[in-house]
Amino acid sequence: MKLFSTALFAPIQYFAHLTTEDQALIEINCHYARRTYRNRYVILGANGPMALSVPVEKIHGQKVPTRDVTIAYDTPWQDLHWKSIVSAYNSSPYFLYYRDDFEPLLQKSWKYLIDLNSAVTEVCLRCLDVDTTLNYTKQYVSPTEDDLDLRDLIHPKKELSSDPLFHPVAYRQVFNTDGSFIANLSILDLIFNKGPESILVLKDSLKSTL
Repeated sequence: MKLFSTALFAPIQYFAHLTTEDQALIEINCHYARRTYRNRYVILGANGPMALSVPVEKIHGQKVPTRDVTIAYDTPWQDLHWKSIVSAYNSSPYFLYYRDDFEPLLQKSWKYLIDLNSAVTEVCLRCLDVDTTLNYTKQYVSPTEDDLDLRDLIHPKKELSSDPLFHPVAYRQVFNTDGSFIANLSILDLIFNKGPESILVLKDSLKSTL
């Protein structure tokens, strides 16, 4: 089985792995770490890649399980995120088709980060027409030799070359006017640009074996 961290509008690499599985295990009992895809995703705007983060309540000097991390609402981050998404993808081929799937996710007041992430991932899978079953850890899982541990492998600071199974496939991006494809953005970038063909890109991006 493949082991995943929880993620918010996860990158294409994440979904390339996720959509090959009948079942996937999502880790929610690890210690929460900042600057990961747990609360961060990257879209492509007119000025280049744009990182958007969901603020979480401050954690003071203690290690907190990811399942217990709560979202902060001191700033109007939901409005900022949606306005940024609209600005980036309003002219993409499939934005109008899928916007009603995603806008409600950023209107609801979620308490726990994992609940937002779970809802987002389920909606993304539905848009991709993929029926992977998501299971969540009851306690921290130590991988066996039969597991593929992607929890730390899929990370903003990790080079894509560290994942020998994943090889990005280029597709047309709205603001990619000079032909310099930006790989491994949020799954939103792929869905809004490729729509029903997104699953083909995901399958072509992943080798089944080394």
